[in-house]
Amino acid sequence: MSFPQRISRLLIVVFTTPLFLISAASAATSASFHGTNWKRLAASPSSVSFGNTQVGSSQTQHETLTNSGNSTVTISQATGTGAGFSLSGLSLPLILNKGQSVTFSVLFTPKVVGSASGAIAVVSNASNPNLAIALAGTGVSAGRLTSSASALNFGSVTVGTSKSLTTTLTATGSSVTVSSATSTSPEFRLSGLSFPKTITAGQSASFTLSFTPQSSGAASGSISLISNAANAPTVETLTGSGTTTSLHDVSLYWNSSSSAVVGYNVYRSTTSGGPYTRINPALDVSTSYNDSSVKGGITYYYVNTAVDTSGVESKYSNQLQAVIPGP
Repeated sequence: MSFPQRISRLLIVVFTTPLFLISAASAATSASFHGTNWKRLAASPSSVSFGNTQVGSSQTQHETLTNSGNSTVTISQATGTGAGFSLSGLSLPLILNKGQSVTFSVLFTPKVVGSASGAIAVVSNASNPNLAIALAGTGVSAGRLTSSASALNFGSVTVGTSKSLTTTLTATGSSVTVSSATSTSPEFRLSGLSFPKTITAGQSASFTLSFTPQSSGAASGSISLISNAANAPTVETLTGSGTTTSLHDVSLYWNSSSSAVVGYNVYRSTTSGGPYTRINPALDVSTSYNDSSVKGGITYYYVNTAVDTSGVESKYSNQLQAVIPGP
């Protein structure tokens, strides 16, 4: 018995795009990872360095946490480790929506001299559930603040006027920040410093102390400069005396005019050649005048004029100079 032979065709299909299938699978995996529940927490900056900070003082920097994913992130815990490091301004637990951020303070308050390191450990339900932020700083010895003149005497000052003296503060060891100044008497004031004022180690800052007596007699007081220096506060001891009369006067005399005059005017200037200002309150009918409003340490220049019966005033006389000793 013979059987008919059946010829079958074999269909061979060759797939020539296997890379496309692999790529498609990879894309599917990626799409699943970045899907609607993708959560990630980012820190800015990624590390915090405080540099040099005086022992006993505090330095603050800020840290920001941002939800960089596309789903809400819950921060359950944030702790600071390392000697001298602490956190503030962060209330937990905290929920951050997509793109939302929270900023808090990081403080470094060294208690000893030397380098310090630590970290902020942030626990959340993000894909990076244990986020670490490195902390570093160095504790340095507190600087010292010295004054060029810790005791000043203003001498005698006429009531209603003011006298000023300049002194200098110098920082040694490390930088010093002067935060404020207080005075025990309204007659003594400090100016020329804007607070807070940081003076770098080895550098100086000048300021002005003034005495404005409100009554006659001896006056005393002090101004305390508050700072983070090891020898704070820096105290300026101040004394002076108020007087109601001038310590100096200038007596002027001149020859009478050969013309018919009704009186004379006296003019004064602190610049040779003027301009001059009249100092007699009314026409002086005599040939002398006493100037009791002068101040010590100043040179004055005087001229006078004659006024006739018609009220016409003459030209200035020759100039006289008076040097007043100080103060």
